[in-house]
Order: sequence, then C-alpha cells, then structure tokens
Amino acid sequence: MQISIKNSMKKLVLFAIVAFSLSSCKKETDFVYEVNDVLVSKEKIGKGIPKTTVEFISIAYSDLVGSTISQNDLSRVTLLYLAFGDKRLIEDLLIKNIVNSPVVNIPTEEVMRNDITAFINSTYLKLFNREPNEVELYTLRKQISENTNITPKLVYYAMMTSDEYRYY
Repeated sequence: MQISIKNSMKKLVLFAIVAFSLSSCKKETDFVYEVNDVLVSKEKIGKGIPKTTVEFISIAYSDLVGSTISQNDLSRVTLLYLAFGDKRLIEDLLIKNIVNSPVVNIPTEEVMRNDITAFINSTYLKLFNREPNEVELYTLRKQISENTNITPKLVYYAMMTSDEYRYY
C-alpha cells in the first residue's frame, strides 16, 4: 500500500509540474493599436536663395534703422565686407555696430516686456518675413520672461546673425 501511495504521490507531483509548466507558458498576446501614419520631415522654411553682399548690408541697415543706407556708406561697408576673408565675422560686427548705434529703430525693453508675444511676432515678421511657429514662440517667450538680461537689442542681434536671416 505504501508503494501505491508513493506512486500516486509521484504521479500527482509529476502531474502538478506538467500542469504548472503548461499553464505558465502562455503565448503573449499581440496588441494592435490603431494609429494614423504621420509623415515626419524637417520643416522647410522656403529660403534657399542667399542674399548678396549689397543686399545683406542694405536690408540689415533698413531693418534696424528704418531708412536706406547712403550710397557712400554702402560702398565703404561693401568694400570692407569683400576685402575680409571671414564673411560671418564681418556680418557679426556689422550687425553689432548697427544694433548699438544711436540711430537704431528697435522697440524699447518696456514695449517688449509689456507684450512679449506681440514683440516676438512683429520681430519675426520684420526680420524673417514670416510668423514664428508654436515652438519658436513658446521658447523665445519663455526665455524673455524668465531672463531679465535679454533685451530687444540682443533678440535682434541673435535673429539677424542666424542662418535664416542670410537667405530669402
């Protein structure tokens, strides 16, 4: 009788092991989520034509001062621009000098801080000939509101020395 109990126990243990192993190895269920296909691509600004030297200088001066540059000043700056090898450095210095000149026509800090969104929208339209997208608007608005060191001159300088400003 003891052998039969041992055999029964062995059979019961074996059955439990087989049953446990079969029940624990279930095939994973694949979940299907219905999502619309979205084409992700780099946003094209549509600006592929670079400004010539004379155009860059004239447009930068007009954007900052609000009037056209004199022919005499344009000739001198163009000569300096063409004589120097590093065009980016000359553009940087040109923009920096015009931004810091007393004749510059940039909104005051009070105007910028009173309505940051309007300042950003008007600056984008003036310098880039387009409205800012939501990310640009959010990021710049956050930077201006959180950092009191940002001035309208700094915003103009940053935007005018960007790659987008160099193209039509």
